[in-house]
Amino acid sequence: MIALSLAAFVLLTLGTAVFVAAEFSLTALERSTVDANARTGGARDKMIQRAHRTLSIQLSGAQIGISITTLVTGYLSEPVIARLLAPALAAGGLPEQWVEGTALIVSLVIATSVSMVFGELVAQYLAVAVPLQTARVVAGPQVLFSAVFTPLIRLTNGAANRVLLRFGIQPADELSSARSPQELLSLVRNSAEQGALDKPTAELVDRSLQFGARTAEEFMTPRSKVESLEADATVRDLLAKVRETGHSRFPVTRGDLDETIGVVHLKQVFEIPHPERADTRLARLARPVPVFPSTLDGDALMAQIRISELQTALVADEYGGIAGMVTLEDLIEEIVGDIRDEHDNTSPEVVKIAGGHRVAGLLRTDEVADKIGFRAHEGDYETIGGLVMAALGRIPTEGDSLVLSAFDPDTSPDHPPRWRATVARMDGRRIDLVDLVRLGPADDTGEVSR
Repeated sequence: MIALSLAAFVLLTLGTAVFVAAEFSLTALERSTVDANARTGGARDKMIQRAHRTLSIQLSGAQIGISITTLVTGYLSEPVIARLLAPALAAGGLPEQWVEGTALIVSLVIATSVSMVFGELVAQYLAVAVPLQTARVVAGPQVLFSAVFTPLIRLTNGAANRVLLRFGIQPADELSSARSPQELLSLVRNSAEQGALDKPTAELVDRSLQFGARTAEEFMTPRSKVESLEADATVRDLLAKVRETGHSRFPVTRGDLDETIGVVHLKQVFEIPHPERADTRLARLARPVPVFPSTLDGDALMAQIRISELQTALVADEYGGIAGMVTLEDLIEEIVGDIRDEHDNTSPEVVKIAGGHRVAGLLRTDEVADKIGFRAHEGDYETIGGLVMAALGRIPTEGDSLVLSAFDPDTSPDHPPRWRATVARMDGRRIDLVDLVRLGPADDTGEVSR
C-alpha cells in the first residue's frame, strides 16, 4: 500500500504538471502562430488550435485539474509520508505524544514542496521557455479532460462570468492578439536588444510605427529655411535659383509665404522655349498648392501629398500664417532616414567634436535623443535650438553657454544627467549649430561633476 501510494503521488504530481504546463503554454502562444502551425502542421498543431479557440474553457479545466490533483496528492501522500517518518522521529528521541503531530506537519511540508516544485514551477518555467513544444505534448490531455468535465467547467465559468459582468467587463473566450503602437515599439526595441532583429531593420520599423503619431509641424521645412521666388520672377530666375540651392520646387509668392500663389517645379522649365525664358513670369507657371494645418498627423498628410500634382504642401499654423513647407521626400526620409543626392547640402546634422557633438539647431529633440542620447524634457519647443532658446529666455549670440538637465529613466530624478550646450553658430535670429557635451549628474548641492 505504501508503494502504491507513493506511485500515485508521483503520477498525481505529473498530472498537476500537465495542467500547469497547458495553462501557461496556451496563454503564451500568439493566435497568428497557432493558426499558421495548424495550416501546415499535423494533428497536434490542430489540437493546439482547438484548445486556443476555447481558451476560457481550457483554463477553467486546467484550474479544476490542478485543484483535484493537488487535493488528492495531499490526501494520499501525507499519511503515507507521516507513517514512514514516525519511526525515525521516535528513534531520534522525540517524545511519543509529539511523534504523530510532528510527522504529519513534516509530511505536509514535504508533499507540498515536491508538488509545488515539480508539479507547478518546473512545468510553468518549461511552458514559458518553449510554449509551442510544450503545448504539443499537453494540449491533447487538456482538451480531453475539459471535455469530460464540461458540466463542472460550465458551472464555474458561468459564475465567474456573472461576476465580471457585474463589474462591466465583457468575458472573452480567446486572448486578443492586437497590439497598440506603443506595445509594438517595445517589442521591436526588445527584439533589437536581444539580437532577433538587426539594427537597420529595427530602426526602419521603429520609424514606421512612430510616423503616424507625428504631425505636419514635425515634418516640414520651417519658414525661415524655405526658398521662394516672387511672382514677377522669370523662368531664367528659376534656373538660377535651382543652381544656387539645389532644390527643384519653389513657392511663388507676392511678398512673403503668407501670400503664396502656387509652386513651380524645375521640370516646368522644359515646357518653355529657350528664347521665351527670360520673359516668361513664374505667376503664369505656378500651380495651386494645398495648405494643411500643422496638427495634421503623418498618415493623413502622406495620403494627401501623394495625390498632389507636385507632391508638395504648405503647412499653416494656428493663426493662419504659413509655418513651412513639406514634400513627399520629407515624409519618406522620416521613415527610411536621410536621402541625399548630389544637389543636397552635404553638411551632416551631427558631428563629433572634442568631448561631445555638434548638432544642427533645427534637429528635433527626439532625433537628438536617437543620435547622441540627449533626451530633453517636454516643453514648448520641437528642436534643440528651440530648447536652448527657451532655456536662455532670449535670442542667443554665438558663444552663449548653459547647462541643461536631461531625462534618463535609469537615473534618479534627484540627480539627472547634465549637458553643456554652447551656441556654435547663429543664422540671423535662429540657432544654426549647437555643441552638446555630456557632464556628470548634479549632486545634492547642485554642483555638476565632470
